[in-house]
Amino acid sequence: MDPEASLGSLSHVPGTGRPVPEAKPGLVQRWRSGGGELVELLSQVREQFGSIAAFRLGPAPTVLVTDPQAVQHVLARHPERYVKRSHRARLLIGDGVLAATGTAWKRQRRLLQSQFTGTGMRRYEQRITAAARTTAGRWGGYARTGQTLDVGREMRRFALDAIWRSLTGHPLDDGTERELAAVAAVAAALPTLPADVTDAQDAVAADLARIDAVARHAIEAARGGAVGPDGPGLLHVLIDAANERPEYTDRLIRDELVTLLVAGHETTATTLTWLYLLLDRYPAAREQALAAGDEGSAQRRQAIQALVHETLRLYPSAWILPRHATEDDTLAGYTVEAGTDILICPYLTHRDPELWPDPEHFAPRRFITPDRRPAHPGAYFPFGIGPRACLGLQFALRESTVLLEHLLPVHTLAFSSTPTKAAYGITVRPDGPTPATLEPPRT
Repeated sequence: MDPEASLGSLSHVPGTGRPVPEAKPGLVQRWRSGGGELVELLSQVREQFGSIAAFRLGPAPTVLVTDPQAVQHVLARHPERYVKRSHRARLLIGDGVLAATGTAWKRQRRLLQSQFTGTGMRRYEQRITAAARTTAGRWGGYARTGQTLDVGREMRRFALDAIWRSLTGHPLDDGTERELAAVAAVAAALPTLPADVTDAQDAVAADLARIDAVARHAIEAARGGAVGPDGPGLLHVLIDAANERPEYTDRLIRDELVTLLVAGHETTATTLTWLYLLLDRYPAAREQALAAGDEGSAQRRQAIQALVHETLRLYPSAWILPRHATEDDTLAGYTVEAGTDILICPYLTHRDPELWPDPEHFAPRRFITPDRRPAHPGAYFPFGIGPRACLGLQFALRESTVLLEHLLPVHTLAFSSTPTKAAYGITVRPDGPTPATLEPPRT
């Protein structure tokens, strides 16, 4: 890409004394349609103007932040000065915890927090393992028949099964899976929907109706006392909360249910798909992980977790984190005026060669060998940091690790084709199908 054509004319932002690259008209819309032009622009902004740099995406300046200390300043130390505004997925998730703000967000977050840490996570161990065993059994069938599978679809199916069991106590059945495909359809469509809210709703009305029907049925079943074979789940926690908290209407319960479905399977599925694509390019990484220790050992688990972490470094679940400055502030010596938009970009921080040597190389040992990764918390934050960091971090890491413990020792994949590009939307995902067949494991 030609830098002059991409960056356009230069001006100055008061308080910084730095030139401000100005994005060409239409760039944001092209980004929303799945292109990587914004990523290319941000990469050039960082390369030319540093890890804290102002540029223009519209009439007001935007500040790109990739410096670890500045990232921590914005997200962890002063979240009250740099706030989330509307969430791009609000059309889908409504007032769920991802989109909520202010006191409503604090109440919702407090209720869910205990479910994803410590004792709460232990409640879902068996459900995650059951979903992994189901997937392993299905892959055994593929191996026997030589059937082609789509890795992305398989990873979505596993992750959706794991979160559905955790929400409802029931394994994912074929009918529910078909209906919940509407969740992925709406999520994929969000960046290209019309700006007008009514027009946007009309464009995905049929899919939203399918999602609402599944949610309504699950809520009614749980409220009626139905408990799945795995026992009560997160949905029952939300319903119990409604008995004491009037704000937990059926609509808010629906919004939290859909939020957990979206956040609980899309990011994990995308990470696992990228991981298998990376192992196709770096097969020795799989062998090294399995050689780290015996089945079930702490050493092997640590090595598998390193595969996941290195995948998240290259393809973080939250690849871009927009914030809005509510008051004047000083950020790493620069004046940030109230009203300025901030773009935190884990994708670029994770690929900064000053932080990560040979950053484009897939090297899981960064997360095993001491001193191979930067110590600053703002250098690696695939799920965000601070009070709005992803609630499901431990859940996502646990389900990824458990599935890989079941699949890696038994199966390797032979891709018949692989995507050549990434699509940058709510997540950064492979831009295309991922067909593959199963081979005997490499030894």
